[in-house]
Amino acid sequence: MIQDNELTEDARRRIVARVGDWFDEHRRDLPWRRSTPWGVMVSEFMLQQTPVSRVLGPWQEWMERWPAPDDLASEQAGAAVAAWGRLGYPRRAQRLHRAATVISEQHAGRVPGTLEELRALPGVGQYTAAAILSFAFGGRAVVLDTNIRRLLCRVEDGREFPPDSATASEWRRAEDWLPDTDERAAHWAAASMELGALVCTARSPRCEDCPVKDSCRWRAAGYPRHDGPPRRTQAWHGTDRQCRGVLLDLVRQNPEGVTVEVALGAWAERVQAERSLAGLLADALVRDDGGLLRL
Repeated sequence: MIQDNELTEDARRRIVARVGDWFDEHRRDLPWRRSTPWGVMVSEFMLQQTPVSRVLGPWQEWMERWPAPDDLASEQAGAAVAAWGRLGYPRRAQRLHRAATVISEQHAGRVPGTLEELRALPGVGQYTAAAILSFAFGGRAVVLDTNIRRLLCRVEDGREFPPDSATASEWRRAEDWLPDTDERAAHWAAASMELGALVCTARSPRCEDCPVKDSCRWRAAGYPRHDGPPRRTQAWHGTDRQCRGVLLDLVRQNPEGVTVEVALGAWAERVQAERSLAGLLADALVRDDGGLLRL
């Protein structure tokens, strides 16, 4: 059992190897793992704040309709929003459409393969760029999502949960864990994320099934409960987000158009509905076409 204040490079290497071996045996057969760089990119946009189970169907439908960036770029952004369905956070569909347009116009229709080029695409931040580089191109990049942050926090810090948002020290620590070669780094990124998603989960971790349980400081400490600030949870019922979703879904299901009054009548709180509709119009998620709301 590891007891030093800081894990040694050799200890990290052993943990990385064990997690990799576990991944080779237990990895899920997710369709984007055998897709094109564009398919990986679409999955990364869809998986932001959305579980895998809800993404599988929409991803397949999206790729059948738009198998390449040029295909999506050739249509209006409203088509992307309509196809986004109930995935939530529909601005992601807008950003993905804008990214496809940039890829079509500036990269000959091919998803670029460097961090700098990926970061320059609309809607692609630090994590998404690293994930695309790693999962689509097998490149070496620090991929740090919620699952990996939780895994490293438990194994190395002996704490149940990391801070709500990734800190600079977490990014530096993740760099220390990253293997030297492209292939091994990409394998670690996928393996550590999978272990966090399937075993080292937030609510019901399956510690007895964990390949690194004997090296986990949280387990060694007796699983101490989180003692930091209360963890934030995202409200939904009765919020503007829910109201926007209801109004947007109404417009999505009526491509011939919906009057403003019909749309506002779909929500019980008139003032909230007006505020939410104004936001949808301002974000260009819906448009007022001569008194009819359309995508």
